Amino acid sequence: MVSLGERCPPSGRAGDLAALSELDEAALLSGLRERFLSQHIYTDIGDILIAVNPFQPLPLYGREVSERYQCLQTDSLPPHIFAVAGRAYHAMLGRRGGGPRNQCILVSGESGAGKTESAKLLLQQIMNLCKGNSQLEQQILQVNPLLEAFGNAQTVMNDNSSRFGKYIQLRFQKNTVRGAKLSEYLLEKSRVVQQDAGERNFHIFYYMFAGLSSEEKEMYGLLDPSLYRYVSGQFGTQDVAQRWKDKYQEVCNALDMVGFQEQEQVDMQTILAGVLSLGNVTFDPEESNGPVKVSEASKGWLKAAAGQFGVQEDELLKCLVCTMSVTRGEQIQRFHTQQQAEDARDSIAKMVYGRVFGWIVCKINELLAENVDPEVELREIGILDIFGFENFPVNRFEQLCINLANEQLQHFFNHHIFQMEQAAYKEEGLPWETITFNNNEPILNLLLAKPLGLLSLLDEQSAFPQATDKTFVDKLNSSFKGNLHFQPARGHVLGFSITHYAGKVQYDARGFLEKNRDTLPANVRGLFISSVTPLLSVLFTATVSRTGTLMPHMKAKVIPGADDKFNSTRKQSVGAQFRHSLMVLMERLYSANPHFVRCVKPNSQKEPGVIDNQMVLLQLRYNGLLETIRIRRDGFSWRPFFEEFAERYAILLVKPGVSLTKESCLEILQSTELKGWICGKSRLFFKYWHQEQLAKCVERLERAAVVIQKVYRGFRCKKSYVKLVAELRAQAQSLQNLAEKERRQQLALEAEAQKRSHFPVPMPRKRHPQPNPHPSDKSQQLPVPRPRSKLKESTPFDNFLDPSVPHPVLGTEEHTGEEAEMRKIKRGETLRWFRETQAEKVVQDDGAFPSWLYGMISRREAENLLHDKPLGCFLVRISQSQPGYILTYRKVVRIWITKIWSTPC
Repeated sequence: MVSLGERCPPSGRAGDLAALSELDEAALLSGLRERFLSQHIYTDIGDILIAVNPFQPLPLYGREVSERYQCLQTDSLPPHIFAVAGRAYHAMLGRRGGGPRNQCILVSGESGAGKTESAKLLLQQIMNLCKGNSQLEQQILQVNPLLEAFGNAQTVMNDNSSRFGKYIQLRFQKNTVRGAKLSEYLLEKSRVVQQDAGERNFHIFYYMFAGLSSEEKEMYGLLDPSLYRYVSGQFGTQDVAQRWKDKYQEVCNALDMVGFQEQEQVDMQTILAGVLSLGNVTFDPEESNGPVKVSEASKGWLKAAAGQFGVQEDELLKCLVCTMSVTRGEQIQRFHTQQQAEDARDSIAKMVYGRVFGWIVCKINELLAENVDPEVELREIGILDIFGFENFPVNRFEQLCINLANEQLQHFFNHHIFQMEQAAYKEEGLPWETITFNNNEPILNLLLAKPLGLLSLLDEQSAFPQATDKTFVDKLNSSFKGNLHFQPARGHVLGFSITHYAGKVQYDARGFLEKNRDTLPANVRGLFISSVTPLLSVLFTATVSRTGTLMPHMKAKVIPGADDKFNSTRKQSVGAQFRHSLMVLMERLYSANPHFVRCVKPNSQKEPGVIDNQMVLLQLRYNGLLETIRIRRDGFSWRPFFEEFAERYAILLVKPGVSLTKESCLEILQSTELKGWICGKSRLFFKYWHQEQLAKCVERLERAAVVIQKVYRGFRCKKSYVKLVAELRAQAQSLQNLAEKERRQQLALEAEAQKRSHFPVPMPRKRHPQPNPHPSDKSQQLPVPRPRSKLKESTPFDNFLDPSVPHPVLGTEEHTGEEAEMRKIKRGETLRWFRETQAEKVVQDDGAFPSWLYGMISRREAENLLHDKPLGCFLVRISQSQPGYILTYRKVVRIWITKIWSTPC
């Protein structure tokens, strides 16, 4: 089934070359030229981005621009590198059709086309998309400037050329970055010891000279940069020096941010200074049958290098001028020629720098490793920034490996864009006119085939101690005779030519075998293992993996009595390591969903606003962009299976239980306004813009679902709120009633306490003499004992209950000062006891005390009160010495006294 309609992208997709009505090289070049001259450096070919290097800063990457490209649909926005980052990020989360899947972004182009800057912008935008502001995100952003300082250099084609390849894997848990891993490929170590005219060494050396203070230079043993052979005395102008000084500070900040310790940074810079000092060691020609000697002028440099490496000077000298070996138990010393000594010097310098760089990458991976449960599934986005295709006046072993990597990436592009897509059309029976493209598989076979590929033959020759670069070239000429992509060098030139996908390149074969072997004598490695500089010892104790990765935590075995430099440290050749690392890289790329950024260099003079038509057209041709436009315009880049599509877009039918069948897919598509799709036997075929159109449909339903959820949740929340308010009001009323009750009880208690604290004090009662009507008849008529409690008169004394009433003096008692004070304290305690525990019990209903209670009086006072009273009269008084009561009553002969209550109750 075919849905007719749009063949070209819908209107609104500005800058998409797949919408060209006339498809030829002239129209393609004209479209790119017009956009470039109007400072529109980004152009789309469907979902593939072309980025033309402007060679000048442009206001295209600010915060506002970044926020505009963070939405899911960017089809109405101009083409931009941020849009590629957004597509990869949302596809990784499963927001662009299909489930969550690993993504990779391939940034390719020739040297100087702007790949490194594009990779940095991609990384920056992905961090913005995941709202990265934690320490981990900041550490990841600092990786690029750190690696640029140690792995980039100025070449004739590019002022900031990557002299290694890197693949950064960002690992996510849902939409949060949890870690990162960095893989590096084929550092150009030969640049440490040799640079061609117009080129420089790695940036870090110049940054150190410009950024270190005089005291720090003295500490590291660095002198004027013009003295060092490895940097060729090239230091630049004052403006350049100031820029390098700022860059050095950025590197130091990056090292701190990523997590390098201070001592590690000091050791690292000391080792780099040692590399520069070692490069200044020169040798005098050897005498007949004598060893080569270090020149008199360079002995100071040898001593400096030994000190900076933390080794003995004489031991380092031995490694330079001779080789020690053991054969059948006998130690043999073989002296080097002048050329061999210089090669040993440069070999040591390259090896040391290469291991420092490998250690930096390993340290970055340790510090940025994800800290999550192994059971948690992580998704990843990989960004590949690898060296571009190179064709210099003199091309060496490094250029062969670099161009091999670009051949491999071009093959991946062809396979994904052309081969897989057209094979799917044929398999599904779609009417399709085959698009031819430049297939570079024969070139890859020439380089990688076993056992007769170029790298296999190079390894074979490297294994023979007597083999030379000439025997290697002769082997190639005989093996590839008649191959259309291989051409022997003419005349006496030691080299060969290969016709790559991007053009013909002539290679200088001198040094191929030595660079491929890349061996280090065992006595050199043993010397550095025993170094007093901790970092240098770690670097040479570590092993190197099959892909050339340094592994500091795994110790290498030192073979005792190693024979010579060919068998001293048995390891794979550089070519074999690079082949394995490429194989691992391609496995990662094939397992992910790719996004392509093709960088184009507008001119070779690095001039802004200038476009060289012939140069751009050549890049468009070898990148196959004309064929890419045709297949993106006529083809179907998105090809989901029925089950995958129905599962993702069943929501568009707005009904439950949608089956994952072809019929359901067609029903879903009929409910939309999509045109131009095709239904095959087992899958659907869509144009590249259909994904965004379907995403808009899903987003519209999702917004409606959000509105429904909002209303329903609002209703539930309002209902819960009303119920909660009623409960709170009832609870508040209950608390108010309880508080009121407690307040009343408190008021009652306070009133009672106030009442207790103001009990009435019995007033003194005066005795009135009672007339005796029968004084003479006393013996005949005895008085009837009558308790004083029946009397209504006031008491005739102060009972001390009211301190305001003056105490009547009923008797005199003399006491010393201490006794008086003790009596006063005891009386106060007893009086307090009475008020707090007894007063409420003995007070009457009318608020008065009983008439028989005479308060706190002394024994003598009680006796004086009762001595003239009739028999049986009594009174109760409060004890003065301790809490309790004392009963005093009138007997016949005397007044009797007894304690009736001596403890509180």
